[in-house]
Amino acid sequence: MKYIIDRVEGKIAVCEAEDRTMTNLPLSRLYPGAKEGDCIVSTPNGEFVLDETRTRKRKQELKKRLEDLFQ
Repeated sequence: MKYIIDRVEGKIAVCEAEDRTMTNLPLSRLYPGAKEGDCIVSTPNGEFVLDETRTRKRKQELKKRLEDLFQ
């Protein structure tokens, strides 16, 4: 399953799933340095890893939207 980290609250990452539902994941199951806006995917062993390509693409899209909005 794929998620986007919405925010980090203490030891919990509040994430939005592909179906737009929100779920809480323990930071201990995520990679070190997990942060807001990162795209993550679940692994067969129940851990979550950073999807670097998807994260980079999403950040570029958001940057373009902001630039278009303020020009």
